[in-house]
Amino acid sequence: MDKISIGMVIAEFNRDITFMMEKLAEEHAEFLGADITCKIMVPGAYDMPLAIQKMLEKDDIDAVVTIGCVIEGDTEHDEIVVQNAARKITDLSLDYNKPVALGISGPGMTRLQAEERIDYGKRAVESAVKMVRRLNKL
Repeated sequence: MDKISIGMVIAEFNRDITFMMEKLAEEHAEFLGADITCKIMVPGAYDMPLAIQKMLEKDDIDAVVTIGCVIEGDTEHDEIVVQNAARKITDLSLDYNKPVALGISGPGMTRLQAEERIDYGKRAVESAVKMVRRLNKL
């Protein structure tokens, strides 16, 4: 089997957290023998679907990993952002028949909780690689 080629969409919002998530994800992809061949930064988690779609259209991308962090504010904005992003991400995965792994932490968490969840990026890479390998066996 060829090396798995992963696209990565990273949110700039809360970049101190998403930077750490990105680095862990990159290290884990290398450990698993996957290549991150395409990366794009977007303003926030809500902005991810269009970038994900563009990556999924590429024949040389096997899966996409999302990296984002949505911290709770004074309103329910964080819940709206994550729910809508997650729904569209799922739709895109099904539309393009390729895994899109959700590496977005939140909603409803504090900055400290976000720091404790930087492994979400690593877990998203793990999920993407597993899904590609298992789907290729079908």
